[in-house]
Parts: sequence; structure tokens; C-alpha cells
Amino acid sequence: MPREQKQVRELQEGSYVMMDDAPCEINHYSTAKPGKHGSAKARIEGEGVFDGKKRSLSQPVDAKVWVPIIQRKQGQVVSVSGDDAQVMDLDTYDTFTMRIPEDEDFSPDQNIEYLEYEGQRKVVE
Repeated sequence: MPREQKQVRELQEGSYVMMDDAPCEINHYSTAKPGKHGSAKARIEGEGVFDGKKRSLSQPVDAKVWVPIIQRKQGQVVSVSGDDAQVMDLDTYDTFTMRIPEDEDFSPDQNIEYLEYEGQRKVVE
């Protein structure tokens, strides 16, 4: 799995973190001061990159968490049929089928940008 470990204090809004074994983009990050019984805590709220589910995480700021390495790639639409598009990666020339987002219209020969992590793909809007 392409991922690395980072301390919670190194995270920031807009970056990615693994929550419940799913890559999530951080929407909100806040810390609480150290108390009488322990270290400072961080509360992280995020949304799944590929499934859209909201998740939250509460950890000490010196704890380590997994950060997914999500690749941003370029592709070209080869053909469109119904809600699916056949896309060719512009670096490796591999072709694969992707679901077209509801608010997007794809046409053949159109260049698109997408995110990829462990076989999951999502069009960047």
C-alpha cells in the first residue's frame, strides 16, 4: 500500500489521512491544550476521497497516523457509453473504465485529471 506515517501535529487541512482504513481529505483540524492527565489532543474531521463519507479522529498530537499517497494523474477519454467512460492513462497508456460524475459531461478525446489510490479512481472536478 502506498502510504507513509506522520505525526498528527504535522497534518493540516486539505491534506490526506487514513481514517477507518479509507483515505480521507482533512476538512477541519483543531487541537486542545494539554491537560492535567495527558498531552495535547487533536481532533480531525475529514471526508472520504472515494466514498464521500464523513469521518472523525481524535488522537494525541504526538501519535503517528498513516497518510495515503494519492497520485494525481492525467487521462484521455477514449469512449463514452451510458454512465461509464473508457479512459486511457497518458503516462502508461493503460485503459480502464470509470464512472462519470453526475455533474460532468465527457466527450471522446477530452483530457481529464483524476486521483488514484490502490485501484480506486475519481475524477478531479
